[in-house]
Amino acid sequence: MKELIKRILPSFLLGWYHLLLAFLAAFWYRFPSSQLILIGVTGTNGKSTTAEMIFHILSEAGCKTALLSSIHFQIGDKEERNTLKMTMPGRFFIQGFLRKAVDQGCRYVVLEVTSEGILQHRHRFLNFHTAVFTNISPEHIERHGSFENYMKAKGQLFEVAKNLHVVNGDDSRADFFLSFPSKERFVYTTGAFPIKASDGVHIVEARLGQENMESNFSVAGIMFHLQLLGKFQASNALAAICVALSEGISLEVCKKALEGIRSVPGRMEVISKEPFLVIVDYAFTPAALEQVYQTFSSSKLVCLLGAAGGGRDVWKRSELGKIAVSYCREVIITNEDPYEEDPRQIMEQVAQGAREQGKAVVEIVEDRREAIRRVLSLAHEGDAVIITGKGSEDSIAQKGGVKMPWDDREVVREELSTILDKGRIS
Repeated sequence: MKELIKRILPSFLLGWYHLLLAFLAAFWYRFPSSQLILIGVTGTNGKSTTAEMIFHILSEAGCKTALLSSIHFQIGDKEERNTLKMTMPGRFFIQGFLRKAVDQGCRYVVLEVTSEGILQHRHRFLNFHTAVFTNISPEHIERHGSFENYMKAKGQLFEVAKNLHVVNGDDSRADFFLSFPSKERFVYTTGAFPIKASDGVHIVEARLGQENMESNFSVAGIMFHLQLLGKFQASNALAAICVALSEGISLEVCKKALEGIRSVPGRMEVISKEPFLVIVDYAFTPAALEQVYQTFSSSKLVCLLGAAGGGRDVWKRSELGKIAVSYCREVIITNEDPYEEDPRQIMEQVAQGAREQGKAVVEIVEDRREAIRRVLSLAHEGDAVIITGKGSEDSIAQKGGVKMPWDDREVVREELSTILDKGRIS
């Protein structure tokens, strides 16, 4: 029914259709966000991990909190995997989730907010208290028409959240997100850009450790040693710390909560450490992919990647290939989420970018299980195998709306076990 409406309605009326749905959903569930402190997290990369960190800190502080992210939906201790293949679900789902959170005594809800969700007015009639900006880089360009439009869509979260804005001062576009009025503003930084203190802006600065693979940093003399891999995790943690400080939660509570997070599903998740490191990560943008590879740049990398289809961001496919061969000894390009497109065409576009660089061995293996088997068989003791694109997603989206059950992590465990049993590691 929804697809039919989208086809028959003129484009200028679609916005009104989405806005009407947003109002009806909020009305049906009795505007639950008015009884909550709603925290929206937006940005190109790092939303899920940042939201997870905020959730853990608030929970550690004794606040009953709910979380709605691309990974899972959680109210207190009750958790359900997100199988929708949507980072920001539809309006009735969100409002229904918020109503459950209210009914179960939650004070806070942490919600990932996407540019697509904003275009479809999913953020409307949600009483956002806090807006958090992680970072921004080119993404969804075809959908928005330009990078500037993409950024402006993200900015709409800051227009509706009037109480607290948390902004990554290390991002070159920080000034745009700081331009929106708010009762209180926090800027977090690791020192990438000089930031001048101004009225109503709190600056939280961290000193980073030296190792790319470790996420160690200090804030106001308190040392944080996260179990999560990647120097960049400090930035995600700082965003969560800013939210906590704004709510009167101490750095000591933040430290305990953040150091207790062993992993975030499908985000720099360690599947195996021996005989070589195997990492599964969600990275599917050029900026995120490069960040992952930089984390393990001290190791010899054997990498598997693909590119999402459905007519989205065709421009970045060759870029992903170029980045992969710049860091990896061998590259396997495989099927990811083709939707209605020809998967072979998508893979060839990624491979074209890789072959232009000519710095690594590049193979195309369409079957994703076979590709995982191949990338694992190419690794030697001491190498790092990096498998990106799907993270903890539970399906591969194919033509005609078909979702093939899938989990990169489980397939990696199965194939690695078979390889180890056969003694095929050199």
